[in-house]
Amino acid sequence: MLSVATWNINSVRLRLPLVQRYLAEHAPDILCLQEIKCQEDQFPAQALAEMGYEHQAICGQKGYHGVATVSRVPIREITRHDWQDNGEARHVGIEVVGRDLFLENVYVPAGGDVPDREVNVKFGQKLDFLERMARWADSVDKPTLIVGDFNVAPLESDVWSHKQLLKVVSHTPIEVEALDRFRHAHGWVDIGREHVPHPERYYSWWSYRSPDWKKNDRGRRLDHMWASPALAAQARSHGVLEEARNWEKPSDHVPLVTGFDV
Repeated sequence: MLSVATWNINSVRLRLPLVQRYLAEHAPDILCLQEIKCQEDQFPAQALAEMGYEHQAICGQKGYHGVATVSRVPIREITRHDWQDNGEARHVGIEVVGRDLFLENVYVPAGGDVPDREVNVKFGQKLDFLERMARWADSVDKPTLIVGDFNVAPLESDVWSHKQLLKVVSHTPIEVEALDRFRHAHGWVDIGREHVPHPERYYSWWSYRSPDWKKNDRGRRLDHMWASPALAAQARSHGVLEEARNWEKPSDHVPLVTGFDV
């Protein structure tokens, strides 16, 4: 078995104790982090290496964005796609050495507040990002797992209120259609929904604005793990650690993890 986790940590230096707690208590073989918010030389590489995660692929920038993949098993960085087309650190791709598995770690732009590319540049950038991902996916010919914060909750059961969020960025029809084009470009299998079938409730993010996230439960599924069909057939388990949203000074996202028989 090989276990792969993904987590938008919302500043890895600020929340290093949470990362260490997660690794100590759950010990995935590979952890993909998004929104690390630091340059590569500021990443807490040594602290994580001391926990056994000595294999690392880090794509960072000052203060914003950034992704990192840390592993207990050997990995080799192979790609850094600029799907944002402006140099932002939003992707790193690795090969798991000795396993037939390629792992893409991505942080899709949030898209601002107004779902109209004519008045909101950020929203247009998000749609273009997803389109570039789709063009890339069309040529994927290896067993690949793509994980991360997609910033889109595509299904009605991926949000606390489909009706109230239809015009809210992350759940608008145009974003869902763009993500669907990406899914069809390679025939990706949504691992989460294979294990937690629609219409079951499934969230990975709760806003900081909610005074009691657990009671109000106004969540969205913004984080995803999608696999090539043959690799998806090897997925044996999948979990969401909702309790991490209740840890001290938490990220607004929680970890997902999938176990593969590879």
